[in-house]
Amino acid sequence: QVQLVESGGGLVQAGGSLRLSCAASGRTFSTAAMAWFRQTPGKEREFVAAITWNAGNPVYADSMKGRFTISRDSAKNTMYLQMNSLKPEDTAVYYCAADPNPYSSEYRNYAYWGQGTQVTVSS
Repeated sequence: QVQLVESGGGLVQAGGSLRLSCAASGRTFSTAAMAWFRQTPGKEREFVAAITWNAGNPVYADSMKGRFTISRDSAKNTMYLQMNSLKPEDTAVYYCAADPNPYSSEYRNYAYWGQGTQVTVSS
């Protein structure tokens, strides 16, 4: 099993930045891909970005590209999401996810999830 613990959420003004962290523990060696998703009440969980654990190749949703950067520190078993130029529409609960299968943008394909961290962007 893989356990995921998120941190870094909070309240920020529009145009500001936040860095989310997701620390992984357990059988992390079996993880092939990790990803960030976000969800607003009443809406389906939305893909944000993903990264292959070994090579560190990033993939972004089109609306996130240029503002968000996903990365990982293999020595710390930690994944990050650097969010810049934040907008009120970025307000959501952000979740990290992991799976032993290769990268996917579909949340249903991920077996392990963090607890979520709230990001609120004020105007």
